[in-house]
Amino acid sequence: MCSIMAAYKSSITSERFHDALDRTLSRGPDAQKIIQLNNFLMGFNRLSIMGPGSSGMQPFSKDSRYVVCNGEIYGFEGIKADLIQRGFTFSGNSDCEVLLPMYELYGCEMFAMLDAEFACVIYDEKNNDIIAARDPIGIRPLFYAYDTSGGIIFASEAKNLVGLSDEIKPFPPGYYYYNGKFVCYNEISRRREYISDDMDSIAGNIREKLISGVDKRLSADAPVGFLLSGGLDSSLVCAIANRILDEPIRTFAIGMDTDAIDLKYAREVADFLGSKHTEIIINKDIVINSLEKVIAAIGTYDITTIRASMGMYLLCQGIREQTDVRVLLTGEISDEMFGYKYTDYAPDAESFQQEAEKRVRELHMYDVLRADRCISVHSMEARVPFGDLEFVDYVMAIDPEKKLNKYGKGKYLLRHAFEDGDYLPYDILFREKAAFSDAVGHSMVDDIRDYANSLYTDEEFAEKSEKYDFAKPFTKESLLYRELFEKHYPNQARMVSGFWMPNPNWEHCNVNDPSARVLDNYGDSGV
Repeated sequence: MCSIMAAYKSSITSERFHDALDRTLSRGPDAQKIIQLNNFLMGFNRLSIMGPGSSGMQPFSKDSRYVVCNGEIYGFEGIKADLIQRGFTFSGNSDCEVLLPMYELYGCEMFAMLDAEFACVIYDEKNNDIIAARDPIGIRPLFYAYDTSGGIIFASEAKNLVGLSDEIKPFPPGYYYYNGKFVCYNEISRRREYISDDMDSIAGNIREKLISGVDKRLSADAPVGFLLSGGLDSSLVCAIANRILDEPIRTFAIGMDTDAIDLKYAREVADFLGSKHTEIIINKDIVINSLEKVIAAIGTYDITTIRASMGMYLLCQGIREQTDVRVLLTGEISDEMFGYKYTDYAPDAESFQQEAEKRVRELHMYDVLRADRCISVHSMEARVPFGDLEFVDYVMAIDPEKKLNKYGKGKYLLRHAFEDGDYLPYDILFREKAAFSDAVGHSMVDDIRDYANSLYTDEEFAEKSEKYDFAKPFTKESLLYRELFEKHYPNQARMVSGFWMPNPNWEHCNVNDPSARVLDNYGDSGV
């Protein structure tokens, strides 16, 4: 990961800009650079992953244009070769160095041409204009705010902008900002014409496209590792990578000291793959003592996101402290497309599709946010194979009738896609899905809930909750999270659209806790 920031026609001083950029030094601890031009400031904190030499340092500049980018441009070698043929020259091997030549050739049309996870800002000094853009899923973070002078400030994280504006907003994924307007170039959640392929063809395409998505994310000039829960998604990413690479992969799992579900299944997968496996054990005290710093890092009050972040944050902390790994592949984004436990209750295919579109559209506020912050705060980079644009385009176009749980097993299409080829043991491939936060250990959520309940009487809970007119806390646990969030991000709750919860309009889904553990169909998921 890296950290970027830019201020255009803003009243912010260079000193305040520098201080604000320093708040995300952990995203890019290797080097920092700030430039100031007329009414423009641009800054970059670097984590050296691709093209680690000095030639890869940003901002890049060419012909009075400047760019900072936190991203990975997949297939940049082909883009670069084409640009060289057109007469462009390059000083290093950074993938992001292709952006300014692309902008010169294609203008803002370039963003729709990128196969990338990125957030970038371009300053065109000749025309005194600023351009910003973000990838269609929002895997790389970007926020913006207007200051009192009417200037606009962009930054990788909301924490960069706290105190600089009254309202901080997430930059919409799949948009670019140009000439003072936001323009959509790729609406990833859009309705597509449904694919009419048969089941075996669909399974084959899912397998082929996911393998491609993993393969392109293995390229790095820094050591690569894999987060492994023992669930379907992370296990598939590990199994595919293990086939592609010539040496054993490095896998990492975390669990509570009493009842960790993940650890035993992750160990089974690691043994099957022959990976170099590391386990990190946590306990109640570690979890409770880490709550505030986790919320400060991830910038949300959402219950699901915070619960799921606890294990991920502490696992990444351990990886950073104990290893030289700097790139981590994860299993996020599968559930939004193939289904959760609660989507088993979707009343029909159209309802399932609408829910999938909503979840994909909001990913940047929940699972994707969690993965980015938990990894980047420990100076590592997240890569998300299930977020590969070609893969997402295909899966979202599959007829939702085929995604409904008619097979006695959720996410059947994904499981069936890897049934042949001995990628994983059958009991892992067809294991019931466990709620992520619960799989670290059922006791973790119980410990947090008990702690929160001990902090407030019923009267205090009612009184403190009443002052919030947006995303009002509805449990003592959610009140605790909100108060910690407000401490670090005062009056910025609308950065998140609300609480991630099952669809309350569906039968069996109107619940008061986001955990799949409260659903009637959870069954053997937590075993």
